[in-house]
Amino acid sequence: SLTGSPVTLKILQNWVPKVSHYFDKEHYTYAGHQIVIQESIEHFGAVVWPGALALSQYLESNQEQFNLKDKNVLEIGAGTGLLSIVACILGAYVTATDLPEVLENLSYNISRNTQNSNMHKPEVKKLVWGEGLNEDFPVSTHHYDFILATDVVYHHAALDPLLATMVYFCKPGTVLLWANKFRFSTDYEFLEKVCDVFNTTILAEFPESNVKLLKATVREN
Repeated sequence: SLTGSPVTLKILQNWVPKVSHYFDKEHYTYAGHQIVIQESIEHFGAVVWPGALALSQYLESNQEQFNLKDKNVLEIGAGTGLLSIVACILGAYVTATDLPEVLENLSYNISRNTQNSNMHKPEVKKLVWGEGLNEDFPVSTHHYDFILATDVVYHHAALDPLLATMVYFCKPGTVLLWANKFRFSTDYEFLEKVCDVFNTTILAEFPESNVKLLKATVREN
């Protein structure tokens, strides 16, 4: 079941349109840094979706509640890398993951936006939900303080592997922050499964974009 009274927020228009030779570059500002994101219309994962904007904004505005400085952060389904870049700016050790076909654009965006020497150098890794988790991310050496996920739930067939991946990475003490645009009945069905598995709280809702932001933690026995 869900707990908490969500805050109602708007996604702020804090990206700045620029005259550019490239139609697929977007400019954002978070935590005092301008971020330039190259998008691609070829992949779902190479476009900035509203959940990433919502969670980036929330982390920037709630640094006391969710202090990422020197924390180990894993983003699953990182897409263009915007959220991972924001987490990096906020001081985290970031591992950004996605499918192999998205990694080239993801790596490009992350490297060009995190060259500041004050930031921990982020890592980009392949992660296919539910596959090779023990081999690629062994529990003995991979513990994360935060798992970030935005708009990972939509009309696709990998929802069970996605939930299994969330369960695998969420250990006692780990906080899962998941922001998603809710469009389909399958989105709400997935939310019910998350509530069955984790202690789940709605932190914020963005009604104009139908985005909900949730916090989930492992249930203590």
